[in-house]
Amino acid sequence: MENSIEHLRNIARSIRIWVIKSLAEAGSGHLGGSLGLADVFTMLYFNVLKHDSQNPAWPGRDRFILSIGHVAPVFYSTLAHAGYFPLEELLTLRKLGSRLQGHPGKEHGLPGIELSAGSLGQGLSVSVGLSLGFRLDGLDNKVYCLLGDGELQEGSVWEAAMAAGHYHLNHLIAIVDRNGLQIDGSTEKVMR
Repeated sequence: MENSIEHLRNIARSIRIWVIKSLAEAGSGHLGGSLGLADVFTMLYFNVLKHDSQNPAWPGRDRFILSIGHVAPVFYSTLAHAGYFPLEELLTLRKLGSRLQGHPGKEHGLPGIELSAGSLGQGLSVSVGLSLGFRLDGLDNKVYCLLGDGELQEGSVWEAAMAAGHYHLNHLIAIVDRNGLQIDGSTEKVMR
């Protein structure tokens, strides 16, 4: 697999184009976060994560946990670009009966989804549990968790972070989308 910077930029560009196409077709969705995270998703799925789109349940795969489920459009676009399902399915985003809903859900049967997302603040706790499970099983799978900075105000996130430190979970990587925004305003002002 080619992973030169230019190749990765081209993938990220195509992911963004398909995010815009799918959201335009849906008529709703979270555009800003999805566009802003395209580079992160590209780097993870095309340069970092161990995964196999032809065998999504492969036991040796790394796990990606999306805690900020509202950026599902970029997640879906990335999975399609990585070969998990056809690109054209992206145009069914948020449609009745589609596997691509506003937040990823395992119940929709979409390959590549490890956790149903929606309620903010849950992803890191699940990631800690997965990482501990891998350690107990003697496996070296990594767990990547993408969080939004607004959800860091949830107590469960801090409890999970303390547990990760306490148990020295070196195979757990938390990535925070530090954009300074949340539904009620800037993250700097909401907790004042």
